[in-house]
Amino acid sequence: MSRIAAKFAELRANGQKAFVSYIMAGDTDYDTGLAVMKGLPAAGVDIIELGMPFTDPMADGATIQLAGQRALDGGMTLEKTLQYAREFRKEDETTPIVMMGYYNPIYSLGVPAFLNDAKAAGIDGLIIVDLPPEEDEELCIPAQAAGINFIRLATPTTDDKRLPTVLQNTSGFVYYVSMTGITGSADVQADAVAPEVARIKAATDLPVIVGFGIKTPEAAEAVASVADGAVVGSAIVERIGQGDSVDAVLAFVKSLADGTHRG
Repeated sequence: MSRIAAKFAELRANGQKAFVSYIMAGDTDYDTGLAVMKGLPAAGVDIIELGMPFTDPMADGATIQLAGQRALDGGMTLEKTLQYAREFRKEDETTPIVMMGYYNPIYSLGVPAFLNDAKAAGIDGLIIVDLPPEEDEELCIPAQAAGINFIRLATPTTDDKRLPTVLQNTSGFVYYVSMTGITGSADVQADAVAPEVARIKAATDLPVIVGFGIKTPEAAEAVASVADGAVVGSAIVERIGQGDSVDAVLAFVKSLADGTHRG
């Protein structure tokens, strides 16, 4: 059983929903970002989304864009992002790590080399936002063959005709983007999300996790009450970017995790 499947099985057994946190590798510098990452499980994080810094993050709002720029300015690379996972795995063998970002850095390294390094580093899943299902032969299918889940995004514009294509080679979980637009651009509304989550769950046995627009413990709880879990990214990254201490960031993360688990 993969780490992601095992984590969802554990949560179901405990009657809990999954809290997924996103951080950008190398933000605000290598050591700070790694310290935050290592502290996430104790703060209640069930799955870690580890952002890969990229120069043209077209789906990201200003908060994540600035985080990526801070990381790149500090010399962060794809190889150093994988090193985060290696360092994390020295202390934690169970918390799933999902790398999230864009295809270009992976393409530049080479898919076989990347997948070999990612698997060895302890990466469990990939979310590559600019590779549609029509390009599954490029990375999705090789990743699955290497034992790495390929997690697809579904959105409010993913209609019933498109949904089977999106789900076809998805594994691990489905990430439902709660709104059209970029990350951090608006607040999520659980009432609006609920029917969409139900529609996706009718088409797949995979867990459906909701992200974009979740900024408070109350919002995380509301979303988790209608889905299999919640993802928070921009609200956490904003705390890092404004210079909060590692302990303060992790305390905020814990409040979000507690809210999600109540849901």
